[in-house]
Amino acid sequence: MNVKAKPVVLVADAVASNLIWMNSLLQERYEIKLADSGAQALRIAQQLPRPDLILLAADLPQPDGFAVCQQLKRDPDTAGIPLLLIAPAGADAEQRGFAEGAADVLLRPLVAEAVLARSALQIELGQARSLLKHESHRLAHLVDERTGELRQMVDAVIWALASLAETRNYETANHLRRMQYYVRALAQRLQQHPRFAHELSDENIAYLYKAAPLHDIGKVSIPDSILLKPGRLTEAEFAIMKLHTVYGRDAIAGVEERLGFSNTFLRFAKEVTYSHQEKFDGSGYPQGLAGDAIPVSARLLAVADVYDAMISRRVYKPAFTHETALELIRQSSGQQFDPDVVDALLAVEQQFQDIAARYADATE
Repeated sequence: MNVKAKPVVLVADAVASNLIWMNSLLQERYEIKLADSGAQALRIAQQLPRPDLILLAADLPQPDGFAVCQQLKRDPDTAGIPLLLIAPAGADAEQRGFAEGAADVLLRPLVAEAVLARSALQIELGQARSLLKHESHRLAHLVDERTGELRQMVDAVIWALASLAETRNYETANHLRRMQYYVRALAQRLQQHPRFAHELSDENIAYLYKAAPLHDIGKVSIPDSILLKPGRLTEAEFAIMKLHTVYGRDAIAGVEERLGFSNTFLRFAKEVTYSHQEKFDGSGYPQGLAGDAIPVSARLLAVADVYDAMISRRVYKPAFTHETALELIRQSSGQQFDPDVVDALLAVEQQFQDIAARYADATE
């Protein structure tokens, strides 16, 4: 069985008889270390194991007790050690001691019972603080674990919902993955841009990365006869197809209603589902928004989505080259797409190529 080590107490006093008296008084309860100068007290305070308590005479030489207090409290390694300052009665030492960071001040002549009681109190308080800090770290670790598990579950549900919509529309899981990385690359490029900086903090980019795969979840409500039609849609069919933006928005709004609150992730999810078909010149749907009235998240996703559609082979179309896709998007700058987002795409085009290669569809 391990025997619990005694708390370590450092006593610093220039008078030998005072050190002898303090050592005799405290040694039964504590492991005692003695110093007869301020410099020696500072050296011992840095040694391991560090003291659990320091009793410090104010009239120490080289430097005095007040200066030792200052130095110990400035050093992160010793700042947490409680200090009991021993000072003569009648001076302003008590007020000054507290000002320098002492936990308590003992006035001479010392009373044995007071020294024992106040030393024990500071030791117990120190042990309680140490236990509290340990428990705080343990709880933080548990919270991190649980939060990580919850985040993984949420990500899995998001992925399942997004995949359900995409697999009904000639798409693959890799398309969703590419969309996440495309949008993040654009967001990071525009993070310091004055038109986008307010929305694209590091935290928000992480939420947007998670929300991007949900942009087409509303397609689960579109009939197969329209969603999977290989030829051109009629005007009536296209009117139904356009409703996938509304269905997606309503699905996310339903989640908010059931939760009783919203957050940044749900806001982005609602924006990209509802507004990713809006066009910069106002000719898109479902609201006909134009310019900055279109949410930033939707403007980024629109460019990423069209780029990926162009370079991907589908049963109804061949794949365009990266260069052709870029040129067609460039030609639509200021019309279908936000010009600054197009410029961002051109600036990170190598990243887009790398993402497309890394997450290429197996059939390509």
